[in-house]
Amino acid sequence: MIKEGGDGLPQAKRKYQLRIPSQTDNLELIREFVSKVARKVGFKDDDVSKIELAVDEACANVIEHAYQKDDKQPIDIVIQIDYRKFTVIITDRGRGFNPKKIKTPDMKEYLAQMRVGGLGIYLMRTLMDEIDFDVKPGKRNQVRMSKYFLDKTSHHADRKEMAS
Repeated sequence: MIKEGGDGLPQAKRKYQLRIPSQTDNLELIREFVSKVARKVGFKDDDVSKIELAVDEACANVIEHAYQKDDKQPIDIVIQIDYRKFTVIITDRGRGFNPKKIKTPDMKEYLAQMRVGGLGIYLMRTLMDEIDFDVKPGKRNQVRMSKYFLDKTSHHADRKEMAS
């Protein structure tokens, strides 16, 4: 499907979907699904690994916190691709949380205390270019994470050059 975007440039969109039970042994299938699509659209191994880890963390959080290990609940993973970015949308219908209450960890303190776990959202924010949460507990919780094909700043710089 090719559409014209709001900026007047042609926009090719593709969409891939996976619905899978919320079982920890399905995390490998989710990682494989996401990494194969990321490679197919041209990401190099380093970025594929970042996307894969961010999605793994998000889905592990759904299993652990949203569904509290109820392995009969579904996790929906949708990948949307346009000419600028690769977006992964993970949806569940479990318990929600307030993403504004999740603080950025002090890594020196974290490492000094030899803590384990609790870095999922920090990792997702670090590994992806954009991340957004839409939380409606019991109805629909969604995390949307994007990775740009080009550096966002270079994209805007190109636009400025074209405009002048």
